[in-house]
Amino acid sequence: MKLLSFFLTILLAGCASSEPQVTTPPTTVAAVTETVTMPAASTEATLPAETVPFDPIKEMIGDMSLQERVGQLFLVRCDASVALEDIQDYHLGGFVLFGQDFENQTPDSMREKLASYQATAKIPLLIAVDEEGGTVTRVSSNRAFRSSKFPSIRQLYETGGLDSILATEDEKCQLLKDLGINVNLGPVCDITTDPSAFMFQRSLGQDHATTADVIFSLVWKMNTYKIGSVLKHFPGYGNNTDTHTGIAVDERSLGDLEQKDLVPFQSGIESQCGAIMVSHTILTCLDTEFPASLSPSVHDYLRQEMAFDGVIITDDLVMQAITDRYGAGEAAVLAVLAGNDLLCSTDYRTQYDAVYAAVLDGRIDIDTLNNAVRNVLEWKTELGLIPLSN
Repeated sequence: MKLLSFFLTILLAGCASSEPQVTTPPTTVAAVTETVTMPAASTEATLPAETVPFDPIKEMIGDMSLQERVGQLFLVRCDASVALEDIQDYHLGGFVLFGQDFENQTPDSMREKLASYQATAKIPLLIAVDEEGGTVTRVSSNRAFRSSKFPSIRQLYETGGLDSILATEDEKCQLLKDLGINVNLGPVCDITTDPSAFMFQRSLGQDHATTADVIFSLVWKMNTYKIGSVLKHFPGYGNNTDTHTGIAVDERSLGDLEQKDLVPFQSGIESQCGAIMVSHTILTCLDTEFPASLSPSVHDYLRQEMAFDGVIITDDLVMQAITDRYGAGEAAVLAVLAGNDLLCSTDYRTQYDAVYAAVLDGRIDIDTLNNAVRNVLEWKTELGLIPLSN
């Protein structure tokens, strides 16, 4: 009982001391500050720690050597006799397969070969092919893979319209996917009206609006299978000559191109295409000196005006339109400086060495290199080749 009285006395005394007191307001700034400022340690303790979003691609790039980063910029013609060594020596971004790569092969042997390439690569490879249909059929021209060549997009549209094109694309994507091929270098976006023109048989043969609708649907279809699409040949061949054998000069106005030839490319961008291949045609309305593939102005237009944020690929840099004027090594350096992320290359040993040397001497700055590598790795991620975790 005495103990209880003792505690009650203490409690009442505490209540009495908590009664509000009348005080005189401080008369100085120092006094005001002193009455309201919390101790620094307490303030810091109440603030949440600053967090930086995890960027797995940035982490990957940071862990790569300069040689590995340069290698990711190369999509090279496959030389099966040294493919495994080249994957290790040049850290390649990927291979392009041609008709000869499918000769004397079966679906089983091809799957095994491509799987061995992927198993050797530190970073998964892009395995690309030109399987447009019609005159460009690297896979289906071999009867071990299909009983007949895939028809051209022009033939399919003329006989069965868009439904026929998409039904064939289903079969094509399934075939490529089954073999281990993850990129088809298409669809062709060129609008060509002259039957004697280089690109006539490979084009849809319809007006820009119809072509744009078909391209949108084709890209969408390829995306459902995670087969990489490559719109080509930016900014559109039109009726120009073949740049495999020399320079082609396109003197059409930018306004004319924007109303016609660029429309299918814009449609493919809106359908989330993975990549765009730039041709070697000189487009005088944007650059009177450099071919489109080596022109910073053309690449700036594609990035800024057309809002394309995917991978930009050159057409093969050993085409005569390029080698006659620049040589293989310099062409590769100019291609990176222009804004390309991937270099289609047959003479990749020479071009790899040239790009690597340009990085070492500062002609190609590290940010330019890293940005290109990022675009390539992001595309590989979208295709399901690189699984990312937080």
